[in-house]
Amino acid sequence: MTTAELIYQQSRELPEAEAKSVLDFIEFLTEKLRRNMARQQAAADMSEFDQFGAAYDGTFDRNACYDRPALR
Repeated sequence: MTTAELIYQQSRELPEAEAKSVLDFIEFLTEKLRRNMARQQAAADMSEFDQFGAAYDGTFDRNACYDRPALR
């Protein structure tokens, strides 16, 4: 018997108020899992950006941007 089946079987024996509490807890865990997955995805998305972030040293020289043969 799977865990979901056991939860279902046990919840059928509970009074309605306690079964509602169990459902609320399951919804809480589902939302927590969804947020963690979204957070991990966001971190994975930034890892690709971070590998190129080291190429920028934090300085910007406007004149150097326009000092190119194609712009002369």
